[in-house]
Amino acid sequence: MRPFKNIAVGFIVSFVGSLPLSYLNIIGVEVFSKFGMNSLVSYLVGVIIAQTIVVYFTIIFANRLISNKKLIKGIDFFAVFFLLLLAYLFYAHSNITVEEHNYLEEYVRYSPLLIGVVLCTLNFLQIPFWVAWNLYLMNANHISLVSKLKFHYLLGTIVGTFWGMFVVILVFDSLSGNTIPFSKYIMPVFIPLFFVILAFWQAFKVYKKYIK
Repeated sequence: MRPFKNIAVGFIVSFVGSLPLSYLNIIGVEVFSKFGMNSLVSYLVGVIIAQTIVVYFTIIFANRLISNKKLIKGIDFFAVFFLLLLAYLFYAHSNITVEEHNYLEEYVRYSPLLIGVVLCTLNFLQIPFWVAWNLYLMNANHISLVSKLKFHYLLGTIVGTFWGMFVVILVFDSLSGNTIPFSKYIMPVFIPLFFVILAFWQAFKVYKKYIK
């Protein structure tokens, strides 16, 4: 049961994290529109290669930090603001259009696999993103990253990233040039609301654990 839960949680976190109109998704749209499905898959594999390395090392880092009681207390409080920040970021990026990022077309001249590896490697914001998520999920007992279980979680993040980016890129390509109707409702309303609810739930747990 625990391995399946690790895979499911990893998939959900990674899938949802792939939904915003990021530069990785925009480049994916360019690759798909100019070179087709095979190149898109190659590009996504490149992204996954780089992300797998990053997520694995953040898991190792999280495992070493989780035993620090003072740090865990800080993480409990920080998680409230972290979840609210995620809600804001999803809301703030909900009205971006594909046309606003056409200057990124220059990247599609290179190997799709190489583009995916390089651009994902340069995405330094994913490091604090994954460290924060891993610590939060471990501390809330949603996942276990001991022994082989960390590889189940890692598998979930890989599959979630691939399918999240794949679906979003196809939607963006089919509706390129317009604000995505999907983003009019899901991105600015439901996903931010989901994170706000999580933030309030986390605040309630902090209150019971440290204040009450």
